[in-house]
Amino acid sequence: MIQPYKGYVPNVHQSVFVAKNATIIGDVRIDEQSSVWFQTVIRGDVAPTTIGKRVSIQDLTMIHQSPNKPVIVEDDVTIGHQVTLHSAIIRKCALIGMGSIILDGAEVGENAFLGAGSLIPPGKKIPPHTLAFGRPAKVIRKLTEADYKEMERVRKSYVEKAGYYLYETEMGISQEDN
Repeated sequence: MIQPYKGYVPNVHQSVFVAKNATIIGDVRIDEQSSVWFQTVIRGDVAPTTIGKRVSIQDLTMIHQSPNKPVIVEDDVTIGHQVTLHSAIIRKCALIGMGSIILDGAEVGENAFLGAGSLIPPGKKIPPHTLAFGRPAKVIRKLTEADYKEMERVRKSYVEKAGYYLYETEMGISQEDN
């Protein structure tokens, strides 16, 4: 469901896959080839949310803001299942592991990898090109070539999968038809 709020209408590029049971409300912008998966909620009813190109926002994720603290997700980011992202910045090519919580003013650096179930407290910055993990998240090590390849594999698989779902939606093919 895409819903306006107080005159703000979500601006979702036509190439974005939005699952039928996802909810996008208010001052939200989502750029090309991104995807918003099942039961995800993105509320732009307090401050803006800007989501870049080729971003996958996986199932059951919640994105929201505090007053005057927007959410910014740059290009080529993977946000895993059941992530809570609140008034934070996620830099280009980062991967946010399943079940992570990222709070107000936190920032995940470019090409950073946040392990599943991590918590980034308000204002904390995870440096670029690092693996961080834990509650609270701590930098574990620099990323390896194998890490970068896995992050790229996941990114590409979700762009491809979103294209497939979008095509089926446009063609009127439902799961019941298969």
